[in-house]
Order: sequence, then structure tokens, then C-alpha cells
Amino acid sequence: MATADRPAPEGIAVGVDVGGSGIKVSVVDVVHGTLIGPRLRIATPQPSTPDVVVPVIVRTVRRALKEAGIDRSDVAVGVGMPAVVIDGVTRSAANIDPMWLDYDLGSHLRQAMKRPVYVLNDADAAGLAEMRFGAGVGERGVVFVLTLGTGLGSGMFNDGVLVPNSELGHMEIRGRDAERRSAAVARTRRGLSWKAWASDLDEHLHAIDKLFSPNLIILGGGVSKNADKFIPRLTIRPRVVPATLRNDAGIVGAAMAAAERYVDGDPTLKR
Repeated sequence: MATADRPAPEGIAVGVDVGGSGIKVSVVDVVHGTLIGPRLRIATPQPSTPDVVVPVIVRTVRRALKEAGIDRSDVAVGVGMPAVVIDGVTRSAANIDPMWLDYDLGSHLRQAMKRPVYVLNDADAAGLAEMRFGAGVGERGVVFVLTLGTGLGSGMFNDGVLVPNSELGHMEIRGRDAERRSAAVARTRRGLSWKAWASDLDEHLHAIDKLFSPNLIILGGGVSKNADKFIPRLTIRPRVVPATLRNDAGIVGAAMAAAERYVDGDPTLKR
């Protein structure tokens, strides 16, 4: 089980953050949570089926390693996916192409890249980074890291330990997935003011508070740079703060998770 406060192993890893609009890749210093190579961003191919996206990931990882001046076959790769991920298999496909359902991404990437690969939920990856290097450092009890983007992803932690695949964007509110109103893209898609969108987000956060009673909620994704426009409008009981790693959190967290699994000798990385 990954933890947020466990000492990171010395070394480096590659982090990959797959999103609906872009695929971001960089080499990461997993000790300090910093990017040590260029931050590459490739537009997510459309349609974003596995047979198209996997080669893009492979090429971009190789490019990231080359541009960082790294030529080692033991550098692990962590990949954050917008899906429930169990043992390297994407088990849901709510905001990605349906062909990802039950797709063994871990095995396909290991075969293509001939190096250790670990796949996890993208919000879980971002949460790991924020809990160790960002707004969640030292926080105990229940903490949520919510990524607001095309959908709403959730990373859930209890005393720094990740509870994977919480997927709270798919809670039902008013008869449909909550993220249809609370995700960042919902504001622009519906042409809402910050005030109106904050009200929709607030309703979702109240539902989360009712179920889990968190001590802290960290709001991430690109929209976090505008935190002053909506966080002061929220009325929920727990503290709410913006993420500090923003769009780098998914890259850093994915790299962290892969490096730790590799050091631990996790056999799934070499399956």
C-alpha cells in the first residue's frame, strides 16, 4: 500500500499523467518531488483508444529520458490514468474511450518499453504528491485531494495512507454523476460564473463531508490557480485549500508510486 509520509527511495522515475486533453510526461526526482527534465505535453489523440494512446506514451517516455540525459533500463515508469485501476488493468472508462474498459495497460507498457511500469488512478497519483510534497504535508485523519478538470477525480487518505480508487466524481447528486456539475469543465461548458459554479461544487463537497467527515479537502487541477475566485464562496465544515503542485502533481505522484513499488520488489512491475 502506498503511503504519503513514508520516506521516498533515492533515485528517479518517470511520471506520466494521462488526461482527456493532454498527456504529460517528465523525469522526476522522487526524493524531492521535483521535475529534473523537460515537462512534455502531447495532445491526447482523438479517438483516444489504447492502440493509439499506448504508442504515444511509449514515445514520449523515451523522449523524456533522452532529453533528461538518462540512459538506464532500471528507471521505473508510473502512469496515472483517469480510471479505476486494479493490478495494472483499467476497470472503468467514464471519461475516456470505452475501449479502455478492462485493458491491461501495465502489461502492454512493460512489453513495449522493457522497463518496470506501475499504473494507478490519476487522482490517487496527484494525491500522493500533494500529501508528501504539497498542501497535505503532515495532515492526519481523513484528507481528500480532488482534481478538478474534465471530470472530478478523488484521492482519499487516512492518516497519510492512500485508499485507492475512491472515484467520488461519480457520486449521484440530483440523479446524475456529481462531476457533471462540479468538474472544472462544467463551468466553461455551461457558461457559469465563478459564483454559480462554486455553488454546484459546494453541494458536492457537502455530500462528501456527510459521508466521510474529512479534516481537509485539497482542490487541485489547473483551476486551483484561480482558487481565490471560488474557495472563499464554499460553505462546508472542513478546511479547503488549493493544491500547491497543481498540474505537476499527477506526474510527481505517478513517478513516486512506481519508484517505491520497484524498490519494494513488487512483482507486478515485471509481469
